[in-house]
Amino acid sequence: MALDPHDLGEAVLTFLRERHLATLTTLRADGSPHVVPVGFGYDPDAGIVRVITFDGCQKVANAARGGRAAVSQVDGGRWLTLEGVVRLVTDADGVARAVAAYTERYQAPNERPDRVAIEIAVDRILGRA
Repeated sequence: MALDPHDLGEAVLTFLRERHLATLTTLRADGSPHVVPVGFGYDPDAGIVRVITFDGCQKVANAARGGRAAVSQVDGGRWLTLEGVVRLVTDADGVARAVAAYTERYQAPNERPDRVAIEIAVDRILGRA
């Protein structure tokens, strides 16, 4: 079921704040999907998914190329997939926003000198919450 990214109901917003892990799907250079488990934060006002990670991993290489990506979370019959244009974030302020989003939803992550973030500008949400 398609949802309006600009008008999410309280049930959807609550589901996006609950502690659930998700999968992040990015595309490799050959176009094949790369799917990994992640935690993520969602900023409904900005329409942005934020994922913290570390430099040098495959999802970072994929995000650096741009294109589209998606995060999906599921809990029984509730599920959401948030899709959009992906970008790699390396500036300190952008990474700090991603760390804050992760901390709010999960817990404070360990410090990493190679921390970077992946952002998805959400333009499509599918699911049932």
